[in-house]
Amino acid sequence: MAKATLKDVAAEAGVGTATVERVLNGRGGVRPETVEKVLLAARKLGYGRALPEARRGVIRIEIILVRPETSFYSRMNQAFERIAASLDHSIAVHRTFARENDPADFARIIGNPKLRRSALIVVAPDHPDVVESVRKAAKLGMPVVQIMTRPAPELPYVGIDNYAAGRTAAHYMSQMLSARVGSFVALCHSGAYENHKERIRGFSTYLDERGSPAHRFTEVMFDFDDEHNAMELLGSALARDPDIIGVYSAGGDNNGIAKLLKSGMDAPIFWVGHELTDQTRRYLRQGRMSIVLDQAPEIQARRSIDLTLKALGLMDVEVATEPVRFLTVTSENL
Repeated sequence: MAKATLKDVAAEAGVGTATVERVLNGRGGVRPETVEKVLLAARKLGYGRALPEARRGVIRIEIILVRPETSFYSRMNQAFERIAASLDHSIAVHRTFARENDPADFARIIGNPKLRRSALIVVAPDHPDVVESVRKAAKLGMPVVQIMTRPAPELPYVGIDNYAAGRTAAHYMSQMLSARVGSFVALCHSGAYENHKERIRGFSTYLDERGSPAHRFTEVMFDFDDEHNAMELLGSALARDPDIIGVYSAGGDNNGIAKLLKSGMDAPIFWVGHELTDQTRRYLRQGRMSIVLDQAPEIQARRSIDLTLKALGLMDVEVATEPVRFLTVTSENL
């Protein structure tokens, strides 16, 4: 295959060869948007000239995440940081943290970026204003990838099958508690995220379709992933209903639940939760937690970047589009 020429790059970018020459030689006087087109065309065609320092980081991928203090998003943030360090110098990865409890501000961050962006990867709450801003960003022609949750189903998504995760939690809980009569309850962040709603749907649907008549799914509690909320809500539920034998925590808080579900109880409660962390490892070893469903955020981060690079024409390799496989972890396979 013949090597790409300046003329080839110009044709691909829709500009003149003089513009391509100015960009690749760092001569300046070219709009940033045009520089980006030229660099994308050069990368896509395999035009091998090294970029001048002035053109580094011109292709910008913005990643909008939430709650950096949580173990899950800390893992994901660190994964993106490692991936960014390995990319070509023409590509910069900017991580922005938005407040999930302020949809208007979240939508503003998506719609009015501080820096020009070439692509967007976003954890988007299921709020009309936020979803509309995500769709508007996609209509501008840039690649938009939803990660973790998929409130705009027509746009690309990287994450686990959350409905299947909920069904898996119900499957193990109902099977392992088949000899006991009692009720199940669930906790999750809120109704703000489509992934949490899908987990609860999967959990409930499985119990309706395949559960035992000896088991009742009685309550969903919204703890906003707050330890004190989780303790108060679950504590009240246990006081109201002494027949609770199973708890599914579909959100991110586990500490509050662990404080209530102590090992050595006369009738241990079967607890299924999400995310493998140092704390959940300890809870599994102690017998407080029964099963952890881990979403492999490192794989999600890598795949979302690859999908974005593919959409930008910077990768030729096919990127998997099926859901990321979640891991089922017990005390036996830590």
